Amino acid sequence: MRSIIASFTIVSILGAVLSLLAASPAIAEPAIAEPVIAEDASAAAGSESAIVEEIVVSGEITLRMGEVGSWSALDSDEVDLIGATHPAEALLRVPGVWVARGSGQEHLTAIRSAVLTGAGACGEFLFLENGLPIRPAGFCNVNNLFELNTEQAGRIEVWRGPASAILGGNALHGAVNVVNRIPERNSIGIEAGSYDSYRLSGEFNVDTGRHRLSATLFGSDTGGYRDSTGHDQQKASIVHQTRAGGFDVENTLNFTRLDQETGAYVDGYKAYEDDDLRRTNPAPESYREAWSVRVASRWAKENWHFTPYFRASDMEFLQHFLPGEPRERNDQTSAGVVFGFEPVRRDDVSLTLGAQLEFMSGHLDQWQAEALTDSSAFNNAVRPQGWQYDYDVDSALAAGYYDLTWAFAEGTRLVNSLRLEYLEYDYENQMLDGNTRDDGTPCGFGGCLYNRPASRNDDFVNLAGRLGIERDFANGVGYLTFGSGFRPPQATELYRLQRFQDLADLDSEELVSLELGYRGGWWNVAAYAEKTDNFLFRDGAGFNVDDGKTKGWGIEAEVIRVWGNHTFALSGSYAEHTYDFDSDLAGGEPIESGNDVDTAPNWLANGRWIWNPNDWFDSELELNYLGDHYINASNTAEYDGHLVTNLRMRARVSDSVSVHARIINLLDEEYADRADFTQFTAEGYRYFPAMPRQFYVGATLSF
Repeated sequence: MRSIIASFTIVSILGAVLSLLAASPAIAEPAIAEPVIAEDASAAAGSESAIVEEIVVSGEITLRMGEVGSWSALDSDEVDLIGATHPAEALLRVPGVWVARGSGQEHLTAIRSAVLTGAGACGEFLFLENGLPIRPAGFCNVNNLFELNTEQAGRIEVWRGPASAILGGNALHGAVNVVNRIPERNSIGIEAGSYDSYRLSGEFNVDTGRHRLSATLFGSDTGGYRDSTGHDQQKASIVHQTRAGGFDVENTLNFTRLDQETGAYVDGYKAYEDDDLRRTNPAPESYREAWSVRVASRWAKENWHFTPYFRASDMEFLQHFLPGEPRERNDQTSAGVVFGFEPVRRDDVSLTLGAQLEFMSGHLDQWQAEALTDSSAFNNAVRPQGWQYDYDVDSALAAGYYDLTWAFAEGTRLVNSLRLEYLEYDYENQMLDGNTRDDGTPCGFGGCLYNRPASRNDDFVNLAGRLGIERDFANGVGYLTFGSGFRPPQATELYRLQRFQDLADLDSEELVSLELGYRGGWWNVAAYAEKTDNFLFRDGAGFNVDDGKTKGWGIEAEVIRVWGNHTFALSGSYAEHTYDFDSDLAGGEPIESGNDVDTAPNWLANGRWIWNPNDWFDSELELNYLGDHYINASNTAEYDGHLVTNLRMRARVSDSVSVHARIINLLDEEYADRADFTQFTAEGYRYFPAMPRQFYVGATLSF
């Protein structure tokens, strides 16, 4: 497996090198400066920046998904105005989306769903960069967003609803795609803010006529609001564009690094309202260290393209949320290639065919430094000191899909997509099989909590489809679509077992959805109903099982209107997500059919007033609303919700200098970024307290 990954890696790097050589003056053809996008000489006479722009948008998933469905996008100007210190600050303005912040850069995601927890919950959503998944199938990161350079994105796209028919596994509830920015000017930015927060950024662009090289660099450091919760992070994105051998070529390199002191939950009912308690950190020794790197080389010519890619990541963190606080380390190296071909492209019919091959080599281990002595007698006995898990897992993925659009009547089109995907795991346990201590001795109470299954292979075959009709109207497009999505079990759900479960016999989770919507010039609306089968969870016996079911429905809307110098924008959603089965969760918490899925607020809303009194100043007043919701599956504990106000301003002092300021949580609301209820503590209620009012000021020099 490692040799296969190495081969794909070499291909990715060679692709980038070959594009440089092929486009170099020594061997390049005279016609190399002509855009392949052009159909004739007159079109080729366009500016070279148009070529670059055409290449850049190749990474947009909205072009691949079409109009049949719900999506929202933030452009680079809006990203800059937001100035997010956490990805949640940008994504909260998308209807139906809630990113619940944890400590530092940690978070949990919800797209047309509850905030889903558990090591495999990240498999419910697909996170992409320039249209490519940032993680291999089956080895996701529950904090996916901190591996993306959202702070300097050229475009952030959010697709709501199942997208597996085009994008593949994990696009069950939706997808987030970050497109690298191509700066128009060189610039350097600095910023300082509350709680020892500092940021430095740079954007650079060099265009030689044959090559265009762009780089966006970002670094931040903060002391943190709570005790021992500081972090620093660095991100770099490099894009090289050229034309070689008749191909439009785009090479990308993205790197992220995070070094974080992590804050644990604060226990106690409404602890976030206690001025002293909310600043404490019950686990000051907690940390998270992570890095990721991704390389891709996209080659496009006429009606086909291919993209070899390479990825690697490594993360180590203390699991402060578990008794005993074991340390987890995981890493993966993966590589693959994506193919696309459009054999039919006419005004009335278009057909796209695609394929993907991917290979991954991953590792995970878990180690507890000290014996647990301060919990219950049961926990103390079954959570032993020492090694608890240590395994390697390789995977291979092969997928093929088609996407058909047929204009069978004037202004009316049929859309049909289908994707078949095969995923295989090769798992090798590096420890003793079973639920003993690492030295083979048994734990009390019938055995240790952590169970290591014997080495094995597993494979999954999944099929997802989309069938819809879209109709042009005078001022927009209406659509009706039926779609399905899937997500195979993550490696951690199959091989990180507990108690007496020696085998996790799991099927892929599946979702079907029916959606009716309209996309107009200044407003969008969508209504949907969905049902999930094979919902994966840990049951009352501590077993990973797939016999859960959920159902939901919702309405989402976006409105934006301009009156003179004023722009008003509103996005919101109402949704109900309920369990459709009866069972017990780990810890004995009961689930009853008809209960709300926990951490699934009915109401989400965002409102903005943007004021542009002249061509050098603008401001934005923003309101974020989160509705009340249950925070446990039995629906006995609740969080009241919150309304938070933010103010942003920026001004252009000269052609080369601009300044900005932000006040986050303008009214100093006391609220929780995330509320939870647990069986592990006597208090039950626990929270990640949100930060109080924050001030940020900065300046940007362009040249």
